Amino acid sequence: MGYRDLLDMTDTVSVVTGGASGIGLETARALAACGSTIILLDQNEESLARAASALRAAGIAVGAAERLDVTQSAAVTAMADRLFEQFGAADVLVNSAGIARLNGGLETPDDEWRLVMDVNVNGTFWCCRAFGRHMIARGKGSIVNLGSMSGIIVNRPQTAPSYMASKGAVHQLTKALAAEWAKSGVRVNALAPGYVGTDMTLKMRERPELFNVWLDMTPMGRCGEPSEIAAAAVFLASAASSYITGSILSIDGGYTAW
Repeated sequence: MGYRDLLDMTDTVSVVTGGASGIGLETARALAACGSTIILLDQNEESLARAASALRAAGIAVGAAERLDVTQSAAVTAMADRLFEQFGAADVLVNSAGIARLNGGLETPDDEWRLVMDVNVNGTFWCCRAFGRHMIARGKGSIVNLGSMSGIIVNRPQTAPSYMASKGAVHQLTKALAAEWAKSGVRVNALAPGYVGTDMTLKMRERPELFNVWLDMTPMGRCGEPSEIAAAAVFLASAASSYITGSILSIDGGYTAW
């Protein structure tokens, strides 16, 4: 296979959770641009319908757009099995569904802690397990989890122990599954983005005491673009990274290099 062909995703199926907005939606666009048929999964039905319509209007092959709450283990398994019957085993799974809450350790209520862990950690594992089972049976597949630089360092000036702990867990889960499934032909890697210019992040410009510190602590002095994260997701999903598994790829403008 020539080098130009390594990113060719023609005749593949890619499942993207959290695919209705932000990094998930941009990753779906990037995978589709390389030839993959996209399956969007998201909890927000309105955003999901809007995203699927926009992608299809742009000529992108959206195989399905389905509502899914990743915190519900049985629902995740049922979805993976139903999509397997329709499309076969997914070639790629991108776990982009995630949430963040900015409360300090003493101010974080039990239900908030459980919710962040449930979405970010449990949801990632349920999806890895359900879709990974079909990948293993076929003998190939690539899973890309969305971790964070917050799983590597402690952010400042905001406090968010629930988010940081959850992303650290995603990184370790990624390594554990990568080691376990490597000989089955299934690769598992994670991205560790820094501050990315999604609507949610850019809204924080209303709080310059946070936003300006984030930029100052980033050597490149700017937020990342969703497309810059999506491009890395395509790399990890594709044959271009065929000897990479268990890796946590930092995409943070140099933030963790200080």
